[in-house]
Amino acid sequence: MTASLNLSPTLYDEILPGGGHTSFVLRRGQLLRLTDQEGGANVSLLLFNALDKSERLNLPDTLKCQHTARLTAGHCLYSDMGRVLAALTADTCGWHDSFGGVLDAAEVREKYGQGRYQELRNGFFRNGTDNLLVELGKHDLGLADLLMTINLFSRVDVDADGAFRFHPENSQAGDYVELYAPMDTLVVLTALQHPLDPNPVYAPKPVRLSWQKVASDGITLLCRSSRPENGRGFHNTERQYL
Repeated sequence: MTASLNLSPTLYDEILPGGGHTSFVLRRGQLLRLTDQEGGANVSLLLFNALDKSERLNLPDTLKCQHTARLTAGHCLYSDMGRVLAALTADTCGWHDSFGGVLDAAEVREKYGQGRYQELRNGFFRNGTDNLLVELGKHDLGLADLLMTINLFSRVDVDADGAFRFHPENSQAGDYVELYAPMDTLVVLTALQHPLDPNPVYAPKPVRLSWQKVASDGITLLCRSSRPENGRGFHNTERQYL
């Protein structure tokens, strides 16, 4: 689904290069659009309550309460307190992975080769674990806070034998997903290839990040109504602001 309602002009816009990482607080009532610039992007994402970082994304609860492992528009990303950290209000890609996680340095070296800074300088081969830990450290978080990630733009499903199957062409150039924040949410992300991506060449893709202010929370209607659980999740979230 692609409908985005009641949006103000873009507040800020930047390109996150392939291999890059960043973190920021998405304020209550703001919308973040992530756009795949070239096709084949992957963005590994963590979310926290910006005001109490002990509350963070809980992927098992996110999937169980919405009865799906296929995240797309109309779904919510839940904290371990049953609150909505972000809502997927628009999505042209149609499937975002909740299984694959990220690679660490040893796994990247095994898959892509040495890729050292000494030879490649800023083009050295980065890994998801270290990239996310760098950003977590900026917010007084660490290894214990590196939990399950969502991999935006990537599709992984399960075949008849119970094995994971990666779909290389799930996202095309120009595809985007929008995350609406019903609370102040700390966003931590990195743009690296999915661990199951069969491409043997280290070639992470860039994504565009665009911030907008939403004039009305009517943009969340699809998410609120897609499951009865989501209505309760928004209720739990909005109680904080009474």
